[in-house]
Amino acid sequence: MKDGLLKFRSRFRCKIDTLTCLFAGLCILVVGLTGCNQSISPKPKAYHRIAFPQKSYTHLSKAYPFTCQIPSYAEVSAYAGDQERIQSGDNWLNVDFPEYNAHIHLTYKQVSNNLAKLIEDAHTFVYKHTVKAESIVQTRFENPKTQVYGVYYRIKGNTASGIQFFCTDSISNFLRGALYIDSEPNKDSLAPVIDFLAQDTKMIMETLVWQNPAQQ
Repeated sequence: MKDGLLKFRSRFRCKIDTLTCLFAGLCILVVGLTGCNQSISPKPKAYHRIAFPQKSYTHLSKAYPFTCQIPSYAEVSAYAGDQERIQSGDNWLNVDFPEYNAHIHLTYKQVSNNLAKLIEDAHTFVYKHTVKAESIVQTRFENPKTQVYGVYYRIKGNTASGIQFFCTDSISNFLRGALYIDSEPNKDSLAPVIDFLAQDTKMIMETLVWQNPAQQ
């Protein structure tokens, strides 16, 4: 009698264990199938946080036919053969930001019955970026006290230059500026740098003084 009862209990436990294994396997299969149906969204690409210095400025050397305030964390470099350009009335120089691989390229020209062409050329340089630009916003600038009048352009999108501007006294002096970053254009990664240097380009316009202002 006892042997029969033991055999019955043993068989019953085996069936229970078998059912338990089958149930566990079914649960694993269901979870696996459910997980396969879930869509996996890639995480957005992250960019390194850039630490910017505190804003501070210094005067540009008076060796040029104009002066203005430039960032103290920038370096000024003249093009090779700059003396020849000075003699011809032109000055080309860069306000360099080595830490960001960026520079503000400044081109000065004397006005001699060619103001319309100089403005047209500046406008052309801006709108050649139309193919890749998402938008181009232009803002007029006027400072009658220093005889500085111009236009500031903000170019948004994956373009080589994010900011350009020109200034003139309408008679004798003309200055064009363009911000370039020497890396592959990417509006998301470069936006913080462009936003930071945008203040510096505006500072150049706001503090610009001609060494030989037009006589009015």
